[in-house]
Amino acid sequence: MGNHQTERAYEEERLKQTISLAGEQLKQAKEAAERKKSEIIEAKKEVRENASHGFTSLWTSDGFEALAELSQYINPVTDKMIDYEEEEHKILLLENMIKSPYFARIDFKFDDEDEVEEIYIGRSSLRKNSYHEMYVYDWRSPVASIFYRFMKGEAYYDAPCGRITGELSLKRQYEINNGTLEYFFDADVQIVDEFLRQLLSQNTTAKMKAIVETIQQEQDVVIRDMESDLLMVQGVAGSGKTSIALHRAAYLMYQGLQTKLSANNIMIISPNSIFEQYISNVLPELGEDNVVSVVFEDILNAILKDRKIQPRNDFLENLLADSQHTELIKNSIEFKTSKTFLAVLDQFLCDIPDQWIEFDDVYYEGKCVVRKQALKDKILGRTETPLGIKLEQLEDYVLELIFGAGKGRGQKEERLIVKQEIQKFTKIDIVELYKILFSKEAYFYSLLQDNEPSERIKRIWEYTGKNLETGILHYDDAIAAAYLYLKIYGTNAYKNIRQVVIDEAQDYYPLQYELFSLLFSNAKFTILGDINQTLAKSEDISFYEQIQNILHKKKSSLIMLDKSFRCTNEILTFGLKFIEHRSEIKSFNRQGDSPEVFAADNSGILIDNIVTEVKQCQERGLQSIALICKTEQNAVRLFNKLKHRLEVQLIRSGSESDLQGVFIIPVYMSKGLEFDAVLICDADSQNYRGADGKNLLYVACTRALHRLSLFGEKEVSPLVSQD
Repeated sequence: MGNHQTERAYEEERLKQTISLAGEQLKQAKEAAERKKSEIIEAKKEVRENASHGFTSLWTSDGFEALAELSQYINPVTDKMIDYEEEEHKILLLENMIKSPYFARIDFKFDDEDEVEEIYIGRSSLRKNSYHEMYVYDWRSPVASIFYRFMKGEAYYDAPCGRITGELSLKRQYEINNGTLEYFFDADVQIVDEFLRQLLSQNTTAKMKAIVETIQQEQDVVIRDMESDLLMVQGVAGSGKTSIALHRAAYLMYQGLQTKLSANNIMIISPNSIFEQYISNVLPELGEDNVVSVVFEDILNAILKDRKIQPRNDFLENLLADSQHTELIKNSIEFKTSKTFLAVLDQFLCDIPDQWIEFDDVYYEGKCVVRKQALKDKILGRTETPLGIKLEQLEDYVLELIFGAGKGRGQKEERLIVKQEIQKFTKIDIVELYKILFSKEAYFYSLLQDNEPSERIKRIWEYTGKNLETGILHYDDAIAAAYLYLKIYGTNAYKNIRQVVIDEAQDYYPLQYELFSLLFSNAKFTILGDINQTLAKSEDISFYEQIQNILHKKKSSLIMLDKSFRCTNEILTFGLKFIEHRSEIKSFNRQGDSPEVFAADNSGILIDNIVTEVKQCQERGLQSIALICKTEQNAVRLFNKLKHRLEVQLIRSGSESDLQGVFIIPVYMSKGLEFDAVLICDADSQNYRGADGKNLLYVACTRALHRLSLFGEKEVSPLVSQD
C-alpha cells in the first residue's frame, strides 16, 4: 500500500507540473492571440484607408493595376488571419490538455541508453521548453505505438530513421478528469481487458467518441499503415471499423507534417447523413479539423448537375419494401452495376461519335465553312483523347475558321450566336444520351455479349425505359449516367483529394468503384466493410479482390478484424445465427442479458409489449433506445401507433437527430451506428425471410450494446427461432 501511495504522490506531482506548464503556454497563446487580433484590426483599417480608391478602379481600364495594389494590402491581412487561427487552435488544444493532459505512460529503455525514459502519452503533444524536450507525446507519434502494441518485455517502434528497439518495463493508464487524477493502474492483459470491459459496459453517447485510450493492437496496425495505396479492412460488426477510419484520418493528418496532407486532402464517403452527424465530433475531439465528408448521392448530384436524382434511401426503401417490383429493382441495379453492363457502356462510348452525334455542315454568311463529315473525322481520330475535350477543341476550331485566331473579327454577340449553333452537336446531354440505350432496342441488345438477351434483361430494359420518361433519374441509372459523364468529360473537382475513406464499403457495387477510380485517380484508399452486412445483395471475400482489380493500386493489402467489442456475448451469439462462417468471429466476452423474442396475437398486444420493453430499458438507465424496422414505411406506421404512448422520435430521410432517448429508425439507416438497447419491432416472416432477411437481422441485432429484443405480430420470422 505504501508503495502505491508513493507512486500516487509522484503521479499527482507530475500531473500538477504538466498542468502548470500547459497553463503557462495557454497564457502565452492567449496573449499572442490578442496581439494578432489587434494586428488584424489595424491591418484591416489600413486597407480601408489606403486602398479605398482601388475598389472604384477595379472595373475600369486600370483595373488590373488597382487589383495588384489592393492585393498588397489584403495579403498581409490574410496571413495574419491564418496566424490568428493557428493560435486559436493551439489555445483549444491547451485548454483540453489542462483538463486531461495524458492517458498513458510507458517506461522504455532504449537499447543504446542506460536510463529508463518515462514517456507520457496524450491526445496532443506538449513540449517543456525551447529545446523541444517532450513532456507529453501525441498518441500518433511513433514511440506511442509501443503502448498499443506491446506488453512488458522487448518492444520496438518504427521511426523515420528506422526501427528503434528496447525494453518496456511499465505500461500505465490514467483516468484524469478536469485536472484531477481519479485513478491509475499498471496494465497487464487481464487488467487492460477489464478496463475496456468497464468502458464498454457504459451507455453509448449521442455522437461517436474518440477511442485513443483503448485502441487495440490489430486496430493500431490499420491506423498507422503508411505503405498501402489501397488498404482494405474486412471487419465484423462492432470491430471498430469506423473509429479506426477516423483515427486513421487523424493519424494521416499528423503524418501530414511530412507528407503535406491536411484535412481538405482527405474525404470520407459515408452511408447516410445520420451517420455523418454521428461521427462529426471525433476528429475535433482529437484536435483536428473535420475532413470533407459526403454521401454517395452528393457525388452523383455534383456530376449530374440540375438533374432530379432518386435519393439512395428512397432506392433502398423500394428495394426492401417487398413490393411487386422488388425483384426487378434488385435485378436492375445488379445488372447496371455489373461488368456486363460496364462493357455495354464502354462500347456505347466508342460508338457515340460515329453513330449518336448528329454533326451538321457549318455555314456563315451564306457560305459553308466546314462539312459535317470533316467534323466527324476530326472527332473519330485521337482515340486516346476524351470525347469531351475533342468536342471542345472542335468548337474552338470552327470558331477560328470563321473569326480567326484569338478574338478575331466579329462582334461578341455574333460569336455567341455561332457558338450556340455549333453546340447543338458539341454539347452532350448525358441523360438524353443514356436514354438512347433504352429506346433503341435492337442496338442495346447488339451491345450485349450474349447473342440472345434473357427474359430478365428484357424486363430490365423495358422497366428502365419507362423510368427514364418520369423526369427523375433512378439511383442505378444515375450511377451509369455519371460513369458516361466522367468518361466523356472527366472532372477536376476532387483533384486535391489524396486519401479516400469509404465506410460500409460492401454496399457499393462494381460500377460505383469504377466511379471512385475515375474521380480519385491520384488518391490512396482506405476501404472498410463487412461482407455479412450487405443490403439486398450477397458478397463473399472475393469482393475485396474485385475492388483491388478496379482501383488497381500499386500496393494493396487486406486486413481482417474478427473480434467484436460492441455487443455483449449473448447478443453477439444470437446475431451470429443469421450468418455463415460464424466460428471465425470472436467476442470480447462481455456478459449481459440474453435477447428476448416476443410473439403477439394482434397489433394491440404487439404495441403493449414494445411499450413495456421501452419502459424497462428506461428504468435500467439505458439512454439510447432504438426501435428498428425493416423499412421507413414500417417505421412510420409504428410511430403513428406509439406517439401517443411514448415520447418517441422518427428517424427518416433528411432527419437530424442526436440519437438519444427513444427513436424509430429503418434498418438501412442504422448501419454503422450503435445503441444501448435495440428493439426489432417487425420481426415477422413477412418482413424477414431468405438470405436478405438474414443479413438485415444480423445488421439490426449487432447495433445493440446491452439489450436486444425482437417483436413479431402473430408469428415471428422462422429465421429468428432457428438454431
